[in-house]
Amino acid sequence: MQIKEVTDYLDELFPRENALDYDNPGLMTGDTSSFLTGCVISLDCTGKAIDTAIKNGCNLIITHHPIIFGGIDSVSVETVTGRLLSKLIKSDIACFACHTNLDLTDEFGNKAIAEAIGISESSRLDSSLCGSVFELEEETTVSEFEQRVAEGLKTSGIITINPTDSKVKKVFIQGGAFDEDSIEAIVRAGVDTVVSGEIKHHLTVLLEELGINTLIAGHSATEQIYLPKLEKLLQIKFPQIKFIVNCNNEGTSVL
Repeated sequence: MQIKEVTDYLDELFPRENALDYDNPGLMTGDTSSFLTGCVISLDCTGKAIDTAIKNGCNLIITHHPIIFGGIDSVSVETVTGRLLSKLIKSDIACFACHTNLDLTDEFGNKAIAEAIGISESSRLDSSLCGSVFELEEETTVSEFEQRVAEGLKTSGIITINPTDSKVKKVFIQGGAFDEDSIEAIVRAGVDTVVSGEIKHHLTVLLEELGINTLIAGHSATEQIYLPKLEKLLQIKFPQIKFIVNCNNEGTSVL
């Protein structure tokens, strides 16, 4: 089968027209008419992800973050991005990104994060571009909920400026970077806690003044959670193809 069969399927799952204006999803390098030999799924297109593809005979890398983002001046090997792009091209590896078009798909993105921390029912928050909200069955504390999030997302730590005994009941969750334009909707919804990968310090202070806790779990931890879910979906659709999940951008020696 051709690489195109997988990339076309990804376009069906995560239509590129749904991506935000600043984004650059889709094919970064390669020829989709090439015969597909295997696929690595990674949060980013790192040197380790490329090495994993090479070692395992894979000629497709699916990433969340586009390697070409915001424009580039050259592909000189004197720059990090240039070296990675050159390595992809020399190794005849196609690289395909599903970014905000994936984030805005209910089954992935924030709902996947909620599921990872044991929440089966969550919904997109109205007037919030990208974020889901859910209510815990029982009220808990920042300290207890922080541990739950850390274990669910397999992150090494959570950052919070709030007292550990602050109450947590209604939670807004947004993977990656927190969008401050969501604050008005969060307040209106009665949210008491925000979980995100990155939150600027002045926003954590602002939210605390509004009576809202913030838990910063790490950009990678809140977004890599979709990788195994995507791998399972693709493996069911294309059982004849080898898919390798590269969590934490660590690379792997799977052969």
